[in-house]
Amino acid sequence: MAAEIFPTKKPASTSSVQQFQQQNLNNNNTIQTTNWQGLYPTIRERNAVMFNNELMADVHFVVGPPGGTQRLPGHKYVLAVGSSVFHAMFYGELAEDNDEIRIPDVEPAAFLAMLKYIYCDEIDLGADTVLATLYAAKKYIVPHLARACVNFLETSLSAKNACVLLSQSCLFEEPDLTQRCWEVIDAQAELALKSEGFCDIDTQTLESILRRETLNAKEIVVFEAALNWAEAECQRQELAVTIDNKRKVLGKAVYLIRIPTMALDDFANGAAQSGVLTLNETNDIFLWYTAAKKPELQFVSKPRKGLVPQRCHRFQSCAYRSNQWRYRGRCDSIQFAVDKRVFIAGFGLYGSSCGSAEYSAKIELKRQGVILGQNLSKYFSDGSSNTFPVWFEYPVQIEPDTFYTASVVLDGNELSYFGQEGMTEVQCGKVTFQFQCSSDSTNGTGVQGGQIPELIFYA
Repeated sequence: MAAEIFPTKKPASTSSVQQFQQQNLNNNNTIQTTNWQGLYPTIRERNAVMFNNELMADVHFVVGPPGGTQRLPGHKYVLAVGSSVFHAMFYGELAEDNDEIRIPDVEPAAFLAMLKYIYCDEIDLGADTVLATLYAAKKYIVPHLARACVNFLETSLSAKNACVLLSQSCLFEEPDLTQRCWEVIDAQAELALKSEGFCDIDTQTLESILRRETLNAKEIVVFEAALNWAEAECQRQELAVTIDNKRKVLGKAVYLIRIPTMALDDFANGAAQSGVLTLNETNDIFLWYTAAKKPELQFVSKPRKGLVPQRCHRFQSCAYRSNQWRYRGRCDSIQFAVDKRVFIAGFGLYGSSCGSAEYSAKIELKRQGVILGQNLSKYFSDGSSNTFPVWFEYPVQIEPDTFYTASVVLDGNELSYFGQEGMTEVQCGKVTFQFQCSSDSTNGTGVQGGQIPELIFYA
């Protein structure tokens, strides 16, 4: 599963020592030369040669579950220097004198990754082994390797894997990773809820997500995601995938879905016809929508607060002049970077300076030429100098210290407001935005003036 969640890591360049380590990863080698120590000038390099090597091995590990084990050699002294658990195992008061130790709960690839760190002082993480390596590093108290695993996970974190990693971060007691997962889930809730990984979470994590006050999603999306999870849970429990069994595996978690806060159309055409609700529940919720005297409900009836969007305004003033600003299908564009991870939800745009008017806007967000988000929508301007929001379908995750390109192609009244006295740096709460001109801009927008006066974001 992890291989599907994370991108594949590029192979590292190899030196002679690294080539020997790679051989050792594949098979247990013994050194043929009698003076091999003289080939390597440092103790680190000599220890690295001993990694997964039968030479002088005084302990062996049988790693992995039955049917998938691998026998790996080890050297007690090296292992004890690298891990307090191994030190206690081999040299403590209750030390065991076993030549072979069985470790059924750790994957062989993860155990090898931990040994490589202990022997070679190298961290070699992959998408398909990082979670198992974190488990091994936690079990054997190798904190620097555990921290590297968490950093790898944070870097790879996205809406597609945030729910799975939330579950794992709680299991591994990693509060920083947990907080990062919540940031992604809150801001990109609908993407996270629709991901395949959401169906893989445990019941406790499901309930924590359904309780989330700041979940930035329509309640019908939450409801549909819960049903998808229930179907997967039925399969895990080897139950027939029926409506009754879906309701059974959801249990009391179904009441955490804020069904009374759905739009009436969403309820009538979705939840009410799903079969998951009882007839009494369906009837009471219809009365909740329509009756003056509302019935008591077991469902939470207060809407979620969601996230409050912030706005980065990059101009100090705006103006308009006759025939000054024209569109005609040309692109207005600006580049920006942030110092902290944020989620761009949309742009604030100017409108007509000659009374009310409707605009068609194609907005786009790119990084190094790759489109990360785009949308085509219309907005209505009232003739004021206010900005008017245009949203992406889903918020786009923006990494720090990298320039992104924000673009818009407008079609509408050509006499519009435009920004002046633009700033190259803007502080918005705890986030600093930097702006620079974009070569994609063919309609005059730049740092000093033009369109795209606001970036709307979550942080």
